[in-house]
Amino acid sequence: MKYEAMAITVSELNSYIKEKLASDEYLNSLLIKGEISNFKHHYTGHMYFTLKDEKSLIKCIMFKTYAQKLDFTPKDGMKVVVLGRCLCV
Repeated sequence: MKYEAMAITVSELNSYIKEKLASDEYLNSLLIKGEISNFKHHYTGHMYFTLKDEKSLIKCIMFKTYAQKLDFTPKDGMKVVVLGRCLCV
């Protein structure tokens, strides 16, 4: 069988992953603790950063509407607890 016939498209893969994550109640809203690194406050108002621990990391975005509500300025090295959810495109 040809590999091309077995392959799925990028769109099919994204749709599959989105469906799996969206149907998982655990991933709809969760608290995550970690350390901020690679923090960037973009001119659009969004905040981009990495949340990491000793073994792993996850890339994060805080959209402008939420960033405006913060009563502190995030900085690299800060230990934080964040409320997040998976946004799958």
